[in-house]
Amino acid sequence: QVQLVESGGGLVQAGGSLRLSCAASGRTFNSYAMGWFRQAPGKEREFVATVSWSGVTYYADSVKGRFTISRDNAKNTVYLQLNSLKPEDTAVYYCAATTRHYGSQYPGEYDFWGQGTQVTVSS
Repeated sequence: QVQLVESGGGLVQAGGSLRLSCAASGRTFNSYAMGWFRQAPGKEREFVATVSWSGVTYYADSVKGRFTISRDNAKNTVYLQLNSLKPEDTAVYYCAATTRHYGSQYPGEYDFWGQGTQVTVSS
């Protein structure tokens, strides 16, 4: 069992930056690939980025070059650095854990989810 707690969301102007954190409980954090997803009102949950236990990353085209996912296995934490934010990035951001080695872009392939953190980008 893995419990995930996100933090770091907030209100920021377009062009600004935020850093999201996701702290994981349990001693098996290294066994999981981690992903970030987001969900805007009235829309489906959308893949953002994923990082394998060894640090291999993959991004959605919409955030490539602006967002950076990373993990610190010693701290059981995964991060999402959000730069050059746009109003369309406004959403609740969720972190998730999967046993698939390189992660996945599909929400159904994740085993554990956090409660989410709100990111709002004003124009």
